[in-house]
Amino acid sequence: MSDSILRDRSKELAKQIVVLCRGIRAKYHETILTNQLLRSGTSIGANVYEAQYAQSTKDFISKFEIAQKECNETDYWLDLLFETGYITEEWYKPLKSECGVILRMLISSIKTSKEKQ
Repeated sequence: MSDSILRDRSKELAKQIVVLCRGIRAKYHETILTNQLLRSGTSIGANVYEAQYAQSTKDFISKFEIAQKECNETDYWLDLLFETGYITEEWYKPLKSECGVILRMLISSIKTSKEKQ
């Protein structure tokens, strides 16, 4: 698995999250939940990008572990927004699926990096 695939996917997820949050805010004037989703959903890619220039393997793993936590949090906010009617199934399912794919990629990368230490 290429790190660039993970960077690309996490950035694409972040862009979709931005569009989703913009739409929720325009339609429902909801900011509390969307701020949380926006923060965690964009943080995944930011940490993956930051890991590219990690100072050490330990730093690299740390950035990916933060991205993993943010991905888990994003999953939670997506569930909550869907279950409370703020997002439709058409938005929810693909974002939830992509979040799961990215999470699995992060877990695999972390495991591989730890084995190489």
